[in-house]
Amino acid sequence: MVRRTKEDAIATRNGLIDAAERVFYDKGVSRASLSDIALAAGTTRGAIYWHFKDKVDLFNAMMDRVTLPLEQGYAEFEANADLDPLQRLRAVMALVLESVASDEHTRRVFEIAMHKVEYVGELVAVRERHMAACDGFIRQLARDFELAASAQKVTMPVTPLGAALGLHAMFDGLMQNWILSNGIFDLLGTGRVCTDAFISGLGLRIGACAPPAGTP
Repeated sequence: MVRRTKEDAIATRNGLIDAAERVFYDKGVSRASLSDIALAAGTTRGAIYWHFKDKVDLFNAMMDRVTLPLEQGYAEFEANADLDPLQRLRAVMALVLESVASDEHTRRVFEIAMHKVEYVGELVAVRERHMAACDGFIRQLARDFELAASAQKVTMPVTPLGAALGLHAMFDGLMQNWILSNGIFDLLGTGRVCTDAFISGLGLRIGACAPPAGTP
């Protein structure tokens, strides 16, 4: 009985996140109310407050549902001693682009985050969280650029952080254009080619890094 109750609670929570995703997508985050979400979920505002503190908490739960698997994927790449820094960087970029291109939830949530949220009022905290996540991702890219340049004994034309900022901007722009154009081009294929061209433009050679220190 306890297990059934727990499963029901999880199902209700997921149903609320599904409903929030649809309402945020249709109305925009600022204009969506908890009443709208409760109606879409076929439940009450009380059910929302049972699982979430407020709309911001619900928005963050929606984001977590698609970003946490990507973070776990990155952790798996980090744990793989056979990947050199550039292989890891390329694999992470491909993971995100493939998820956006192939998974409806991921694509819709990224579109909401990019085009359907105004970072004002109660959503200022969402902006801060979004910026923190971007900063963490950029620093991970910068670390891999620094490791690759050191392993290949290459002096890049920009700092590792500058390279990471540039690649992130290209990456973000590709996703935004793909979403706005309703998937008119091959996101994953274009992303791979552009990522490799960007890396080559820095004077780095893909597959030329020595194994990380301490690798057997």
